[in-house]
Amino acid sequence: METSGTTLPNDVEALKALVHSMARRADEAEARLADARARESATEALIAHLKLQIARLRREQFGASAERSRRLLDQLELQLEDLEADASADGLAAEAAAAKTTRVGGFERKRPARKPFPEHLPRERVVIEPPCACPACGSTRLSKLGEDITETLEVIPRQWKVIQTVREKFSCRACEAVAQPPAPFHVVPRGWAGASFLAMLLFEKYGQHQPLNRQAERFAREGVPLSVSTLADQVGAACHALMPLYRLIEAHVHDAARLHGDDTTVPVMARGKTDTARLWVYVRDDRPFGGSDPPAALFHYSRDRRGEHPQAHLAGWPGILQADAYGGYGELYKDGRTPAPVREAGCHAHARRKFFELADIAAAARRKSRGGQAATVYPIAIEAVRRLDALFEVERTINGKSAVERLAVRRERSAPLVAELHAWLNGQVARLSRHHDLAKRSTRCVPLGRKAWLFCGSDRGGERAAILYTLIQTARLNNVDPQAWLADVLARINNQPASRLNELLPWHCAGKIPARAAEEVGCV
Repeated sequence: METSGTTLPNDVEALKALVHSMARRADEAEARLADARARESATEALIAHLKLQIARLRREQFGASAERSRRLLDQLELQLEDLEADASADGLAAEAAAAKTTRVGGFERKRPARKPFPEHLPRERVVIEPPCACPACGSTRLSKLGEDITETLEVIPRQWKVIQTVREKFSCRACEAVAQPPAPFHVVPRGWAGASFLAMLLFEKYGQHQPLNRQAERFAREGVPLSVSTLADQVGAACHALMPLYRLIEAHVHDAARLHGDDTTVPVMARGKTDTARLWVYVRDDRPFGGSDPPAALFHYSRDRRGEHPQAHLAGWPGILQADAYGGYGELYKDGRTPAPVREAGCHAHARRKFFELADIAAAARRKSRGGQAATVYPIAIEAVRRLDALFEVERTINGKSAVERLAVRRERSAPLVAELHAWLNGQVARLSRHHDLAKRSTRCVPLGRKAWLFCGSDRGGERAAILYTLIQTARLNNVDPQAWLADVLARINNQPASRLNELLPWHCAGKIPARAAEEVGCV
């Protein structure tokens, strides 16, 4: 008896043994295939992990303002996330396949070392009952040698509670007058929202970009139904209560000798359509120059980008403004301005950005792969980016040093580079048509989290956004947890004398409020 070239025995037992052998070989083949797939997945995940580490190191070395490095990091983060998940699933499949056979061992993937759980998290001990007798001999004479602890991270769903503040009434038996303690303070008159709830509401909306309708849906799922209009009422009242702190930060920013200015678009609803409004930001941060004054970010909202807006924002301010080449700043730099002309500090980062767009080989390749029109990559733009990056490298070496030290290094190393760059650019412009892409002068605003911007429902909404972004970003710049700081401020601001309101500013709360890693405002 033959089947496909294989001689089959007539003996039933021998036939069963053959079938069993063939099944075992199939299981072994399956296990080897699963093992190979698991090793391949683990290798890919390791390669992605190493690429991400290299990209992060390069980003730290060459600065966070490089557009391509920022996109590359985002891409690698997503790629690593998927590859790690694939490697984990393939590893489990390999273990399951190996369990079917005794000859092929399961692939054991070397997993990345996990950091210990934070010490501040509460620990709940769950002790497994030990045996009452020795499993080997049955003796009850057991002595504890020690213990092994396995920690598992768990989360407790958010807890809601209603605080009942009881105000007892008393009547005087002598004069029959009624006495009662005053009602507790709420940001909203006759309000119902506590300080921590309001802080969460504001930070989720303006710090995490979660609109009120999404928050309301989440609250309802947690058993606390609150309408969007009710929440919006609380947001408006809280913003009004925090306005004095906004004014204090505004005064602090205007007291700076130098500012970084920028603006970005924000969509706003208007008569059934969407208009493009503007959010302007002015950042005071002297830390790169060795200064000790606390940093702050001041936001303003406007319906358009007319030059009158920055002129009004900086009216009476005579310092140094580092910004892009937007023509609306021109009036600030003119001679005869009162009290004095603003000194213009050209921003090489803004100049580099347009050259980078024309030199971005990766973006051009992606556009072509998607069937779009391939953008031209200009060698002149690549050379301009290279020359500007050499200037940035000099700046990184003197970051945080005194003004005298920075000036000496710039005269020695930067001045020749700038002179060469200026001469080279003039030479290139002379060779280009005035209609050439490289000869066109246009500026692009620094996007402050452009992908996360939401609609402003109105101009008033844009103004509230400017106020809350000012408070939240200033807290972040001072390494203060914005939500915890807002909760503390809202609980104290009613009883704080006007003369001592500055004590509530973020830089006076550092160390008293839990801190998180400071985040860039985006004006670089």
